[in-house]
Amino acid sequence: MCIRDSINAEYGDSRSTTMASGEEEQQLAEAIAQQAELGRKVAALKAQEPQDKAAVANMVAALKKVKQQVSALSKQCNPEEENELVASREALETLCLRRFFYRQAFSIYGGTGGFYTYGPPGCAAKTNLISLWRKHFIIEDNMMEIEDTCIMPKPVLTASGHVERFNDFMVKDSICTEKFFRADHLLEDEMDRRLAEPGLSQEEKDELHKVRALADACDVEELHSFLTKYEVKAPDTGNPLSEPYEFNLMYPTSIGPTGDQVGYLRPETAQGIFLNYKFCYEQNGGAIPFGIAQVGKAFRNEIAPRGGLIRQREFTQCEIEYFVQPGEKKYPQFFSKGIDQLECTLWPSEQQLSAQKPIQMKLGDAVARGIIANETLAYFVGRVHLFLKKAGIVGKWLRFRQHLPTEMAHYACDCWDAEVLISHGWTECVGIADRSAFDLEAHAEATGDPGLKAAVRLDTPIQVQELTLPNKGPGKMIGKTFKKDAKAITAYLQALPQDQAIALRDAGGGEVVVGGQSFTLGPEHVAFELQSVEKHVHEFVPHVIEPSLGIDRVLYAIFEHAYRVREAEDGDDKGQKEKRHVLSFSHAIAPYMAGLFPQDQRVFKQEGFASVFTQIVEECTMAGVSVKPDTSGAGIGKKYARYDELGIPLCIVIDPASLDGAGVTLRDRDSVTQVRVPPSQVAQIALAMSTGQLDWAAVQRQYPAVENTASQKVALGGHKAEAPAPAESAAPKSESEELEEYLVRHQIEAKIQAAIDQAVVVRSANPIQDIIAALQKH
Repeated sequence: MCIRDSINAEYGDSRSTTMASGEEEQQLAEAIAQQAELGRKVAALKAQEPQDKAAVANMVAALKKVKQQVSALSKQCNPEEENELVASREALETLCLRRFFYRQAFSIYGGTGGFYTYGPPGCAAKTNLISLWRKHFIIEDNMMEIEDTCIMPKPVLTASGHVERFNDFMVKDSICTEKFFRADHLLEDEMDRRLAEPGLSQEEKDELHKVRALADACDVEELHSFLTKYEVKAPDTGNPLSEPYEFNLMYPTSIGPTGDQVGYLRPETAQGIFLNYKFCYEQNGGAIPFGIAQVGKAFRNEIAPRGGLIRQREFTQCEIEYFVQPGEKKYPQFFSKGIDQLECTLWPSEQQLSAQKPIQMKLGDAVARGIIANETLAYFVGRVHLFLKKAGIVGKWLRFRQHLPTEMAHYACDCWDAEVLISHGWTECVGIADRSAFDLEAHAEATGDPGLKAAVRLDTPIQVQELTLPNKGPGKMIGKTFKKDAKAITAYLQALPQDQAIALRDAGGGEVVVGGQSFTLGPEHVAFELQSVEKHVHEFVPHVIEPSLGIDRVLYAIFEHAYRVREAEDGDDKGQKEKRHVLSFSHAIAPYMAGLFPQDQRVFKQEGFASVFTQIVEECTMAGVSVKPDTSGAGIGKKYARYDELGIPLCIVIDPASLDGAGVTLRDRDSVTQVRVPPSQVAQIALAMSTGQLDWAAVQRQYPAVENTASQKVALGGHKAEAPAPAESAAPKSESEELEEYLVRHQIEAKIQAAIDQAVVVRSANPIQDIIAALQKH
């Protein structure tokens, strides 16, 4: 039964009685049971050897449709909780536009959908996110990194399956034929429009909800039927639409001056890694397992991109292909690094098929119970979890969802998506997949290259029956017949699986495609022989674990999770108490680590300002700490607000006391508290905080606090901090406690350190006298 028939059968004529909630729940329970049963059947079919791909495809299609029905009924019976991030989306996007984190590309020409330009703070934050990814994965997990081309010739993407299968359904305006739309999106929008109309019966609402949920599961005939039934028109003109048809999402291009060689902008960075596998394998000394990473642009010609940075036509991917021996997917570091004890929010396929909520589980337990297929896959789930939280993703808005049988390719063993809750809903930001050996085998078959394998030495040699192509006889005939192509054809035949080689021999030859060129082989070319061979090594095509991360999606999620609102601080111009916007970035991602400015223009004009200012800038530069100076005449409150909107964690303020050697004030963005620090220590503090070696609480313990009325507030959220309750009977202080309080109250340590710093700068013959002189100024 097709989707539209199932809807008609379920809802019948529009005059029928509205379904009771009890009936909906019963239908949901029956659909869940059917979904679970189909899931088990798909798993059983996939486990069969040899695999009946047609049967698997049919069963997966049936499961996908039932899954969509369950999704639609679940939303009716269990409305989703309100997403608190939706309310702040407009304010955040306005902030990002005003501060030029990003904006639509080519905007002075009216802009083009799906393309975005990052401004200075956005570019810096994105660069820092990529740097954090490199450190977290490539350095800490000892991986290789390559940089491959953005343009790929057609045979590469034909072998990978992109030319044939990388499609969406599209329709176009039948009159204004230059206007195109993604068919399932138009259907979803039409359902939303109809649902917003007043006076709908419950039955009509139910049907519209269900059609909307099923939109992306429809085949081309069903999409056409729904678009016709609901009289969906072109949004801009109201004109009729064409019938839906497939549209390949890759950007074609021509290579060379003649244009004869067809190429495409790469739709993913992964294929470049597979093409260069054997060279990296050699670089790794022939040892396996090992990982190869790549960061770069990918391109997908989305029909109707929407959602800002979430769906772009040009975007940045960070991908890893981790090559392992089939059947040997244990990972010692899974235990030695404690990843097995890491508790994550998991949504296994079993819970999804039973319409249950995600669960909290240690990754070691998930592997032991067979929920995650193997240790290596679970290790990267854990590493992705740690990376996202380090980057600034809020833990309660992060989950790992296992792919259902309807979503996994036939060659995949297990796949998990790191989904992050944003204002657009739960959104996939990272995919972690066990892709088996599909890609290497596909490129080996297309090229005949025998090097896309790995080998391990056997402890004890073994005798095996092996099909060989002798040099005498068939080898000689291939050389005589095909001359310059003989080497490639021989390599192709030697790389054939045994069953295919036997079939080719028994058929007396046939047509083969090698390197994109067709050759006809006779029986003399395919005279394979079965020989007993002693094997000292075991050869295999490696399996691949692939963590694939979309940088732009992760960055946008960080924006939403970092966004806060609070009241203006004292010191803002005209005593305004308006709301202030804050991007509470992690120190590792913040576009700049610190802002640097004078307290006011009077300080800026004083004689000693330039030397303190220059010292801090130079020392921060040498330490690799990014600083954003500001010597404008804006009030200090406005500068604080400006830097908070940019997400800068620290503000370094030079005030009159700084010019007298008392040190500069250091303000924390999130708590809006301040301490006084010697100028010579600012760079090291900022560097230690950016790498996570130091937090603000430790800084506060080490340096004297500076009085600031804004510190009486809890910065994030705008709530007032409650005054501490008076102690009923304060215990008498010890002598050491009184001494410590005395030193802090009079800033003794800071003043002595500042005097020493000045003496180091001067470096006279009598530094003690210089220190005494500096202290006497206080």
